[in-house]
Amino acid sequence: MRRVLVAVVGGSWCTSEEAEWAGTVGRLLAERGAVLLCGGLGGVMEAAARGAKEGGGLTVGLLPGVDAEEANPHIDVPIATGMGEMRNALIVRAAHAVIAIGGGWGTLSEIALAQRINTPVVGLHDAFVSTLDLPRVATPQAAVEWAMEQARQREV
Repeated sequence: MRRVLVAVVGGSWCTSEEAEWAGTVGRLLAERGAVLLCGGLGGVMEAAARGAKEGGGLTVGLLPGVDAEEANPHIDVPIATGMGEMRNALIVRAAHAVIAIGGGWGTLSEIALAQRINTPVVGLHDAFVSTLDLPRVATPQAAVEWAMEQARQREV
């Protein structure tokens, strides 16, 4: 049976609260057997990957540059795309579901691309509440439950 691939997207810098949410999301995804996919750098991406590793999970980072060594230390499989921000399309295309936490322009692009190609995306205290109509949840647990359910539905 294949493992579910859930992307966690968010800013390359984040608040301590966003980092805490991302870490919890990563850990809960790992505990449920999902593979964490992210952009492989800092901020929300690093916090989610750290949480996934703490939960015994596998982490994949699609990096914008050409050097796999740029990945944060919690990435098991760094993929240096050399595509810059265009790698955002790969992240949301590969994912079965996406969880957006906080974020800026890059996160907004990931949400938009996910919406465009019908990859399910949920906001967990994302930065776009007043501008985007998305499903939203208030807790990391609810975000993971939502993402796992959406991912299972996509696999059928």
